[in-house]
Amino acid sequence: MSQVSMTVRMDSELKQTFDKLCSQFGMSSNAAMNIFAKAVVQRGRIPFEVMSDETAEKTQHLIDIFWAEKQLSSIDIENILKEHLRTPYKYAEKK
Repeated sequence: MSQVSMTVRMDSELKQTFDKLCSQFGMSSNAAMNIFAKAVVQRGRIPFEVMSDETAEKTQHLIDIFWAEKQLSSIDIENILKEHLRTPYKYAEKK
C-alpha cells in the first residue's frame, strides 16, 4: 500500500514531550500517530473521551459512586478491566 505524508501543527513544547514519551515507549512519534489513526479507523471513533474538565470531574464522581455502590474489591475491578482490554475491536465497516 502506498504511503502519504501528513503535516500536523502543534506547540513545540508539546511536540518535544510527545517525542520523548514515544521514545520511552520504543517508537517514533510517526509510529504513534499511525497507531492513533488505525485505532480511529478500527473503532470508528476517537479511541478516548474528549470532554471539558468539568464534565470529566462529574463523570469521575459518578464512576466513584457506581463502584462504591457495587462494593467491589480492587481485584474485582482489575479483572473487569482486564476482560474489557481483551475484547477485540472490529474494523468499522466501509460505506
